[in-house]
Amino acid sequence: MCKKWVKPDSADAHHTTSATPALITRAEHGISRKQFSPNAIKVLYRLKDGGYDAYLVGGCIRDILMGIQPKDFDVVTNATPEEIKKLFRNCRLIGRRFRLAHIVFGREIIEVATMRGHHEADERKNATSQSSEHGQLLRDNVYGTIEEDAQRRDFSINALYYSINDFSIHDFARGVEAIKARKIELIGDPETRYREDPVRMLRAVRFATKLDMEIAPGTKKPIYELADLLGNIPPARLFEETLKLFLNGKAVENYLQLREFGLFKQLFPALDEILEQSETGFEARFIEQMFANTDTRINQDKKVTPAFVYAALLWFPLQQRTQQIIEQQGMSEFDAFNQAMNQVLSQNAQHVSVPKRFTLGARDIWHIQMRLDKRSGQRAYRLSLQPRFKAAYDFLLLRVESGEDTQQTLADWWTEYLQSDVTGQKELVKNLGQSDGKKPRRRYRRKPKKKTGDA
Repeated sequence: MCKKWVKPDSADAHHTTSATPALITRAEHGISRKQFSPNAIKVLYRLKDGGYDAYLVGGCIRDILMGIQPKDFDVVTNATPEEIKKLFRNCRLIGRRFRLAHIVFGREIIEVATMRGHHEADERKNATSQSSEHGQLLRDNVYGTIEEDAQRRDFSINALYYSINDFSIHDFARGVEAIKARKIELIGDPETRYREDPVRMLRAVRFATKLDMEIAPGTKKPIYELADLLGNIPPARLFEETLKLFLNGKAVENYLQLREFGLFKQLFPALDEILEQSETGFEARFIEQMFANTDTRINQDKKVTPAFVYAALLWFPLQQRTQQIIEQQGMSEFDAFNQAMNQVLSQNAQHVSVPKRFTLGARDIWHIQMRLDKRSGQRAYRLSLQPRFKAAYDFLLLRVESGEDTQQTLADWWTEYLQSDVTGQKELVKNLGQSDGKKPRRRYRRKPKKKTGDA
């Protein structure tokens, strides 16, 4: 589709926008309004009828041009957030760094943003625009024209605007050309743009893997030097970004690129250090296998809980810290394990703030690992009834699959146990300890003493 209206080659060290965009007509791009969310179209027409300019923008246009069904539809307008709220009763305003309007249609949310403008050095602008000493934008409520908004977009493939006035696409940064060349290119000076918002480095990786594209050399080079700027990003925001990276069906590719650029170290420094110092490579195999399994489940439309992913990412720091506590404080393994859990989760929250509902799930998965070999009597049955047991069992299989051979026998036993009926399960428990030729110890009960006066 893209080949009809682009030139074959283009080279530009710093990708810039044009004040006069390339107009791609309805006949040329072939996009139908039927490919858009009906609710997004409603929002566009309501804004138009209210006297405002409105466009579908960014990823939804990019994805349709590439033959991908968009998951979200974003709208940009020259109406302010307060003016948008007056037009829509189902509107809520969110965001501090940049004010956004969410138009709620049941489970679908159409995000509407006001066109952004340029930042000025005038101190009087501080009420709406503010930067940190590193150049990061802390407050960004500066509004402008569509031309200025296009310059503020991060990547050329996202500076595409669809107008309902004439059904044309306005291409301000040769985005269609970048789609054809399969290049991820930042608009403007890459170092400046990364300093404004370091999360753009993570977005560059995610778009490259998601769209099967390459990061352009000029866009790629500064990442190696500026990766540590992620340390200035709120941990809660980095949690949302890691979810997008690890739960999009491309986790393995994202993980490998994050490590290549030095970005993974900023997200999970304790694990990264262990991976770097590992002599066997087992830890790296474990993490890659976990991400591979996650990708498989997501691509098969199966459920994946973030609790499992973060339990795996923090498993080795947890083991390392447990051993350190045992050696330094002489605690029992059980007590050291519990103390290590609190410390590892607390330290990790300084980089990626995982919500409590997921850390509780990770704790359950870890606790069950410590109890899987305690199977006598009713223990195996009771353990199998735990809400997180299936995830913990999968975690055990992951350990074995990655090369932890010492857990093979235990994994085989639990696999057979879960596949057996009640009679088979009782027999498996009864035969515990007999595989090595030892008979289980017989337990004797003391006879109760006769009460005085009994016959």
